[in-house]
Amino acid sequence: MSAELEALLRRYRSKSITVGVIGLGYVGLPLALTAAMSGFRTIGFDIDPSKIEAITRRRSYLRHISDEVIAMAAATGRFESTIDFAALADVDAILVCVPTPLTKNRDPDLSFVESTTRTIRGHLRKHHLVVLESTTWPGTTDEIMRPILETSDLVCGDGYFLAFSPEREDPGNADFTTRTITKVVGADDDASRRLALALYEGMIDRVVPVSSTRAAEATKLTENIFRAVNIALVNELKVIFDTMGVDIWEVIDAAKTKPFGFMAFYPGPGLGGHCIPIDPFYLTWKAREYEISTKFIELAGEINTSMPNHVVARLGLALDRAVQRGFYRTEIVIIGVAYKKNIDDMRESPALRIIEQLEAREAKVSYYDPLVPVLPPTREHARLAGRRSVSLLDITRRRFAAAVIVTDHDDLDYDAILDNVAVVVDTRNVYARRGVVADKIVKA
Repeated sequence: MSAELEALLRRYRSKSITVGVIGLGYVGLPLALTAAMSGFRTIGFDIDPSKIEAITRRRSYLRHISDEVIAMAAATGRFESTIDFAALADVDAILVCVPTPLTKNRDPDLSFVESTTRTIRGHLRKHHLVVLESTTWPGTTDEIMRPILETSDLVCGDGYFLAFSPEREDPGNADFTTRTITKVVGADDDASRRLALALYEGMIDRVVPVSSTRAAEATKLTENIFRAVNIALVNELKVIFDTMGVDIWEVIDAAKTKPFGFMAFYPGPGLGGHCIPIDPFYLTWKAREYEISTKFIELAGEINTSMPNHVVARLGLALDRAVQRGFYRTEIVIIGVAYKKNIDDMRESPALRIIEQLEAREAKVSYYDPLVPVLPPTREHARLAGRRSVSLLDITRRRFAAAVIVTDHDDLDYDAILDNVAVVVDTRNVYARRGVVADKIVKA
């Protein structure tokens, strides 16, 4: 195998291979574009024909990726996309970037990983490299993917190669791109690890090897659980300090002047996105197999999940003080429904839970988000799908009783919003950061 492996490594290092990327969403599309722009012939695979059609027309369906970037990749002659998974037989390395959500019971849902692996198995050939990038519990690559792939005649580490490299995309973050974010790569045999390293070193500025797929899987969970736990801490401090009349934002700004021993995290209306609200549950689920309690992680999840309740409670008190009325038939506008600023990604957005809680109290709720003109279908909030954003003009004309700032997009007219509502509940410290003080502003 040594001579064969060295020959394969030469092909990878000279970029004389074809890379296949399965799943052209927020992770897969930028990864495929990076591979193509780095010199690899790249084929993107997706089950959604509309994505393939958009790419064919040199159009982007993700706000943070421009049409020009799609066109540049296509102009190299190295980037194409298809819904025909039979083309997997024509690629050398297969990178899997499919969703890993939770079930209704908050257990890991690996159905996309499993079905994709079965599809790969149908086209698996000698010397294929398969790399999972989807976030998951330690052991998934070895315990779920490997047995499916090895129902063929090929054996991992010899006939084909298998690795795990966690995605680290941060959509809309102009400071860090797919190329510049350090890549962690783990495999359970030396040949798989060396090939995966050679692949990623051809497209990523810095690649860090770890000893196993489990170590790589655990790395991503550790990163996101670290964030979830620290955000939960400041969210709990916010609730405590609110009752004491202390501004958590002022406290954090003061605390971060300490040059060591403190890292600033910020409170909010609840966690959103595909990673932070979901990933901790992958580890807590797996830990139960080993009869290990994860009380600390689970408590953090409970705190973060409860934050929309806190926002609604603060809004109720503010309405009672400002306009002497409750929620019944009160017109309220939610400002920003994406899960974070300056993107259009709705996954796990706390705005949806806030809307549903307010409507359960019979409030009349609208939303304003120029980046999300229509609410997309979601599994947990299906009845909200299809609702349309109001305009800024609507806000100035309708005189909403209250506005709740959930997502602090940069290009919104916050002065106009403030001028045309009786109460603003600010969950992102927007107005204080702009030096605006008014009695009608309530932090939450």
